[in-house]
Amino acid sequence: MRGKEVVSKLKKMGWTVDRIHGSHYIMKKGNQIETIPVHNTDIPIGLLQSIKKRTGLK
Repeated sequence: MRGKEVVSKLKKMGWTVDRIHGSHYIMKKGNQIETIPVHNTDIPIGLLQSIKKRTGLK
């Protein structure tokens, strides 16, 4: 899964883009902050799983 896909799914779950720093989107929901790398490649499996676990993404 690519970073842009993760960002769009998180937006649907109520997360907002707090800021963009280079190719990393800093997403925010309440007190939670998550950094999503948006490169032209898929997010590595381990990183994607940890992002899913922290954000509740399915």
